[in-house]
Amino acid sequence: MPVFHPWLIALLVLAAPDAVTAEIPTVDQIIARHAAARGGYEKLKAVRSVIYRGVYRENDQVAMPHAAMALMRPYYKLVGDPEHPDPDFAEGYDGSAWELYGDPGIVVRTVGAAAAAARHATRIGGPLIDAADAGSTVTLEGVEQLAGRKAYRLLVRMQDGFEQQELIDAASWLLVAERKAAPIHAFGKSVETEQRFGDYRAVDGILFAFADREVEIATGKVLNEMQWTSITLNRDIDPKAFSPPAFTRTPLQQLLEQLYAERSDAKAVMWTYRDFRRGHADLDTRAGVEVIGYQMVKMGDYQGAIELLRANEADHPRAASAAFALGRAYVATGDVASGRAALRRALAIDPAFERAAKALKALP
Repeated sequence: MPVFHPWLIALLVLAAPDAVTAEIPTVDQIIARHAAARGGYEKLKAVRSVIYRGVYRENDQVAMPHAAMALMRPYYKLVGDPEHPDPDFAEGYDGSAWELYGDPGIVVRTVGAAAAAARHATRIGGPLIDAADAGSTVTLEGVEQLAGRKAYRLLVRMQDGFEQQELIDAASWLLVAERKAAPIHAFGKSVETEQRFGDYRAVDGILFAFADREVEIATGKVLNEMQWTSITLNRDIDPKAFSPPAFTRTPLQQLLEQLYAERSDAKAVMWTYRDFRRGHADLDTRAGVEVIGYQMVKMGDYQGAIELLRANEADHPRAASAAFALGRAYVATGDVASGRAALRRALAIDPAFERAAKALKALP
């Protein structure tokens, strides 16, 4: 997202004099009023942990009826409930981003867009209150009308260069919207979205938004909605809750994590895979390799993923899912022709393979 310079802010002010008061407050003044509106800077900084619980919707459907998220100072984050861990899936940030998949039973430390999404929202006070603690800078871009109300538009630039806009209502001084550009899906392009906040309620003397809705700016399509039903402050949480659970790996699980760790070195990936196949001929590696190949592509390590998934298809020539996994990887790299051929092989094996049919239809 672009950085707006002071001269451009001046032009914006001149272009819309009816939307701007004679005196525009400074960034520090806006943040101070925002903190005061929520309950006070000292109260906000004194919060040690927050647990959110509620209902998450996508495409007007309830996707997670028992959604939860937890934050704890200085930077811990868990997408999940720290008091009721989910053995099937969890993700978090304990100094680096990670994801847990109960099936096939692997933990991956993410990089790229997946890691960015995890680390960009780890601060209890939010991007403005905790800007200095997070190494972010905040500048004033201008003033605009949002839903008929005047709002100050602040640009937060994080230490990794990522930028997002925070819109503060000029009357309530609460955060009413956040704009950013980021991938929504694992292999998708960046999409500009606006996340709208509302239903502010007091929790132990501090205002929190209990509802938010993320909308695609270009189309107005609602991407997802969150309605928190409870927000709990200052619960004592063991820091271990924000890290992947410790468990004893089976030989197959160990292989999958080894392949993921080696993902940037295609030769190492294939050596490890071939050695394991020779040494454990009795173990079925197909489904697990498809999962880890997907994760490798997600991280942008295309060469290792393609070679691994190509070998997986060759080792399982009658498995439609193996051809589909390879086709999806090819498409993610931009090799549409190879992707189309692999998807057609998947459908030749299983004409009822709906995911392959949809992927093939979506190709240019």
